[in-house]
Amino acid sequence: MSTAADIVGHLRTLASPRDAAGQRRFGITPGGELLGIRAPVLRAIARQHRRDHALALALWATAVHEARIIAALIDDPRQVTRRQMEQWARASDNWAATDACCCVLFDRTPFAIEKAHAWSRRRAEFVKRCGFVLMAGLAVHRKELPDDVFLDFLPVIRREAADERNFVRKAVNWALRQIGKRNPQLRRAAIAEGRVIRKIDSPAARWIAADALRELERTKPRRRSEK
Repeated sequence: MSTAADIVGHLRTLASPRDAAGQRRFGITPGGELLGIRAPVLRAIARQHRRDHALALALWATAVHEARIIAALIDDPRQVTRRQMEQWARASDNWAATDACCCVLFDRTPFAIEKAHAWSRRRAEFVKRCGFVLMAGLAVHRKELPDDVFLDFLPVIRREAADERNFVRKAVNWALRQIGKRNPQLRRAAIAEGRVIRKIDSPAARWIAADALRELERTKPRRRSEK
């Protein structure tokens, strides 16, 4: 059985300074160690340790970026607590970490809707991003949820659409687009919301609306039965 130390040791043998520099250019700038290992390699390692909550916690504690991505991939959402979600969201300091946590793990927890609303109000850039990535992840992965969950997200998206920070506005846009692609009713609602957002006097809001409407007005939404 591999320990967190074993996995981190293996990851360090795969380190690529060149790829790490490339990731930084794309905005992956963690405060901890960045090894520059590509996503397919991390996913292959994660497949060997599925649903190992204790190992996930230990990997996250190392503060090595790639170890944290693996932690999100292998953790068991049934064992994730509100406290863990809060700690990991606050510690996520780049878009790759927030997205791995929220669109792979946290969106499968019973607390996802609650946290999406709560985090959407936070000031910290990446915690706020977590809220909207959760909305996008829920729209894609939680087929059993009723439309009301997503209709309740639309006013939140409008409320925060004027946030000019790049990683927030992109997440707000992502949430709006994914909600609109869920089914025909939500597509109509998201398009209507996008048209309202387009009138907000903010460059971020206008970009969010234009980009979402460009996709939603030409894209056939997924049916509920599609996987």
